[in-house]
Amino acid sequence: MKFTKMHGAGNDYVFVDGTNIIADWSEVASRVSDRHFGIGSDGLIVAVNSTSADIRMRMWNADGSESEMCGNGIRCFAKFVVEKNIISVSSNLLHVETGAGILPVTLINQKGKVLRAKVEMGIPSLRSDEIPINKKALQPNDYAFLDESLIDGMGIDRESLVFDAGITLEHQIYKLTGVSTGNPHVTCFLDTPVNDFSLDIIGPLVEYHEAFPNRVNFHIVNVIDRKRVRTRTWERGSGQTLACATGATAIVVAARLHNFVDNAVIVEVPGGELIINWDGRGSALMEGPIAEVFSGDFPLE
Repeated sequence: MKFTKMHGAGNDYVFVDGTNIIADWSEVASRVSDRHFGIGSDGLIVAVNSTSADIRMRMWNADGSESEMCGNGIRCFAKFVVEKNIISVSSNLLHVETGAGILPVTLINQKGKVLRAKVEMGIPSLRSDEIPINKKALQPNDYAFLDESLIDGMGIDRESLVFDAGITLEHQIYKLTGVSTGNPHVTCFLDTPVNDFSLDIIGPLVEYHEAFPNRVNFHIVNVIDRKRVRTRTWERGSGQTLACATGATAIVVAARLHNFVDNAVIVEVPGGELIINWDGRGSALMEGPIAEVFSGDFPLE
């Protein structure tokens, strides 16, 4: 099996042209992702044919579970399918079918090379049943910081939100705000530095909590100012990752719900920076870097 390893802000994946390959991709994902006995990655992304878009992206986490979408992965995926001649497009815009719908991706060329991409992430889902989150397993919402005008403009009842809802873990209460950007996310805003947080302990407790029927991605965030935030992520199925772009988008949405930030925000992740734009109503726009690491062959058996 020929593969290419790529990363977006340190969030690394193995990419495979699966248009003519039949395999147990869940099992392959677990093997290739192993950083000691495999290639080493946060997961596996496979290109398959689509009947409704230019190409279809399927994505598996490092533990073999399949996810709906990956924001860093889709940027790299677009570069992969174009530069490896898996598809032919007449412009830098292509439409990618994902588990979260068909998403437009614009490749950005710098000095003749594709180094960045922009992705239309779609309209964020804020209702608890759409994320999904079982609100009964959490403490009641705390609306003290809620920007009521924003949700009024979206036509959303605040009772349908998960907004600063409490969860008690290791004798500590954390306030979570839920957003779906194709994948389920919860964000916790901290007054203490994110680098001091015991993410390796609290992360898996949140991911597997009964409130999240499909598990969840967990983000801790420091608001630096109205144009910049800093975050660390516990990613569903992969653990701590250097970046999560669907998560960065969800973080900005959650921050806007709190009126902490403006429309355009730089999200500092351990692996670099992502740029998120959201006007409070329509589709969110995510931009970030792309880098190819190396290519090679990996045995399917």
